[in-house]
Amino acid sequence: MRRHELSDAEWQLLEPLLPRSAKGRPRLDDRTVLNGILWKYRTGVAWRDVPPRYGSWATLHTRFRRWAGDGTFDRILRAAQAKADAAGDIDWLVSVDSTIVRAHQHAAGARKGGLRNQALGRSRGGLTSKLHLAVDGRGRPLALVLTGGNTNDCTQFTTVKDAIRVPRIGSGRPRIRPDHVLGDKGYSSKAIRDWLRHRGIGHTIPERADQVANRLRRGRIGGRPAAFDRQLYKHRNVVERAFNRLKQWRGIATRYDKTAESYRAAVTLAALLLRA
Repeated sequence: MRRHELSDAEWQLLEPLLPRSAKGRPRLDDRTVLNGILWKYRTGVAWRDVPPRYGSWATLHTRFRRWAGDGTFDRILRAAQAKADAAGDIDWLVSVDSTIVRAHQHAAGARKGGLRNQALGRSRGGLTSKLHLAVDGRGRPLALVLTGGNTNDCTQFTTVKDAIRVPRIGSGRPRIRPDHVLGDKGYSSKAIRDWLRHRGIGHTIPERADQVANRLRRGRIGGRPAAFDRQLYKHRNVVERAFNRLKQWRGIATRYDKTAESYRAAVTLAALLLRA
């Protein structure tokens, strides 16, 4: 096994879940293709620069685009989450946060959709994307949402939470509700707190300074401060560590993909291997 390639344990997880073609001529081995895809995103090189030992770069790109388009990586991640949940290996103390990803100039210029539909936003630093992530208590991704970099965190909170759907092995509905949610001040809003209370989800989110000042200014009618467990909040660092691990992949730390579909598929693959 070379550097950046799948270990035997990782391949055993992925192999049964990859789509197979029963027709046509023999194709390049799936493990070789996945190793080439991993090498490309871990190093951040262009598709044409992937070493020839992984086969034709066009084959790698075509297979990756096909798997990204048909949801293969999403299905594999769900299957891995279902297996972990059945074994009691998911800690449902969920942390949520986002990170900015700088978009390379090659990420612009998709033929269809425009910047907004490709999850690109303009800011002072140029084009960026924002990765919104929910992780379990061990820092393993449960759900991710990709938006333009100029999107406010709190506007995507419910979208990220609704994306948490861990299937059951056998019968039963997917699990969608955490035991408790941790978030930073970017998620401190009455709408979010009411949304969580309505669903019976405990939460630890600190108030912003302006919210505290406004409540105190209003006196008795300002209401009580939101409950805040300082010791529990210390566990929120797992989501920061998850971002750190994801951004060890150079092709994720900087976005080179023109389409949101491809970049999101790459992040999903990286998230999957964090669980392996």
